[in-house]
Amino acid sequence: MKKLENVVEFVSGSPQFRIKETFDDKAPFYTYYGQSDIEDDLLGMDSKRGNSKQVRTFDKVNTLCQGDVVFSLISGKSTLVGINHQGYLYTQNYVKLVTDEKVDSKYLVYLLNEDQFIKKQLQIGLQGSQVLKYTLKQVKELELPDLPSIEKQRLIGELYFNQLRLEALRNRAANSETAIVLERLREASKQ
Repeated sequence: MKKLENVVEFVSGSPQFRIKETFDDKAPFYTYYGQSDIEDDLLGMDSKRGNSKQVRTFDKVNTLCQGDVVFSLISGKSTLVGINHQGYLYTQNYVKLVTDEKVDSKYLVYLLNEDQFIKKQLQIGLQGSQVLKYTLKQVKELELPDLPSIEKQRLIGELYFNQLRLEALRNRAANSETAIVLERLREASKQ
């Protein structure tokens, strides 16, 4: 069995409490990457929640690029960073997983989010813990199943992301339909 640390390189996020905020207009301005951003990137949607924390600092901080694989130590979910979150600052609650040509990024996200064997390993690691947060050590030591060929990985990864997006679009359409019907019912009950 291969461990995740033998397959990818890990880049931890910037420790948030060490970032020195400044009000100097010349300082770079960053938006923090958060849990809602992970969900948006996973579904290929933009929920425009707009409540992301921001900071101005001269400190060297870790930022994300489109296509980076991010794993949340809070939720245990991973995703590919979308274009909307390019340049976002990520904190110590997240870790960037850098793949090589042997592992497809989308397939890695699929594996981390959906593989039952990996889910079980993550759950075992949380048992007895007061704070429900995964550790970097725990993620590095995840045992992976045998990886299929890179062509098969690409196919599975692509299908996975397409399916999540399709489901999100269907949900959005259903919610819009419900809102329209409810509005018509409200109008009808006034007459």
